[in-house]
Amino acid sequence: MGEELKILVTGGAGFIGSNFVRHLIEKHNDEIVVLDKLTYAGRLENLQDVMDKIEFVKGDICDHELVNTVCKDVNAIVNFAAETHVDRSIVDSSIFVRTDVIGTHTLLEISRRRDIEKYVQISTDEVYGSIAKGSFKENSPLNPSNPYSASKAGADMLVMSFFATHGLPVAITRSSNNYGPHQHPEKLIPKLIINALRNVSLPIYGKGMNVRDWLYVKDNCEAIDVVLRKGGKGEVYNIAGECEKTNVEVAKSVLRNLKQSEELITFVKDRPGHDLRYSLECGKLKELGWRVGTGFDVGLRDTMDWYSKNEWWWKNLVQ
Repeated sequence: MGEELKILVTGGAGFIGSNFVRHLIEKHNDEIVVLDKLTYAGRLENLQDVMDKIEFVKGDICDHELVNTVCKDVNAIVNFAAETHVDRSIVDSSIFVRTDVIGTHTLLEISRRRDIEKYVQISTDEVYGSIAKGSFKENSPLNPSNPYSASKAGADMLVMSFFATHGLPVAITRSSNNYGPHQHPEKLIPKLIINALRNVSLPIYGKGMNVRDWLYVKDNCEAIDVVLRKGGKGEVYNIAGECEKTNVEVAKSVLRNLKQSEELITFVKDRPGHDLRYSLECGKLKELGWRVGTGFDVGLRDTMDWYSKNEWWWKNLVQ
């Protein structure tokens, strides 16, 4: 693809999406259009420092007419828009199917009709399900364990079907667990940090032995950018942080850095369908030149520093 693009970033007011918008602004001279419904997780506060550098449109990716209008003269689409919280999907999965599957279908149909040069679908390692040993590769079978990951797997299959059927130039990224600035407090690491800052208990599911591979959000944004500009058509790319830790290890790291007692850790009833371990093999992405740039200790300290200095951003989001 050309060096300068007009890119539609859907879900660009969310956690990873807003970090990706900043990455584009810092690295390229792209024209950026952000489309976001501004649900609880998509917030203008995430973009307030760059609003003068982007075009922002409030709207739903399921709104065919709006998406069609917004896509005028767009070269590429990067789709972050999704419902992503597993616990919420267990309580009510309908919004997950609507946004993650039907919304993706809307974007794909309009991409096909407007001859979009590149469509990048942002997915997750959770579509593979749990793995006891070893790591998933891009051609591993999809085996989602909860309504959230099932909706994302369904979207991935739709994306690949549009490549196989229509030749739409698509690519999919599947990343491990992200952390970093602007992540909603419902997610594990910001919840642990904020609770530790407030000196209240840190809830950990089960015995805390669930293993996740942690990826600093800015490293993920760099990887997505590489896939956007260099990734092959019809290809899937795993993005791994190469940093596996149990949930209780993460909690202890947060408490140690904030000089709080481990007695704040509270083990709570495990959630249904809770995968024990995720792990990705990302050699395919490394062939494009990408490498992990931020170690967990550095990334965690930067993240804790951001939450410590930005109470205004999160204080109304926690009870």
